[in-house]
Amino acid sequence: MEIEEFVENFAGQFVDTDLNVFSKDTVFHELDEYSSLIALMVISMIDEVYGVTVEYDDMAAAVTIEDLFNTVKRLKGEQ
Repeated sequence: MEIEEFVENFAGQFVDTDLNVFSKDTVFHELDEYSSLIALMVISMIDEVYGVTVEYDDMAAAVTIEDLFNTVKRLKGEQ
């Protein structure tokens, strides 16, 4: 699992936010388009693409996209 692919998949859940905004260091809670609906879409994408269930609390605890990526890696049992 690569961070670049994860960032792309994460960014794919947003419609109005420019793709250049997204990097592993993006503080996604501060994006204008971010909402509870986007959070649910990201959770669903993670389940479909990575085969793990991220809880809403995990989304709330993550600050950057990389934080969320590390949570997914941990849930998958990857180092």
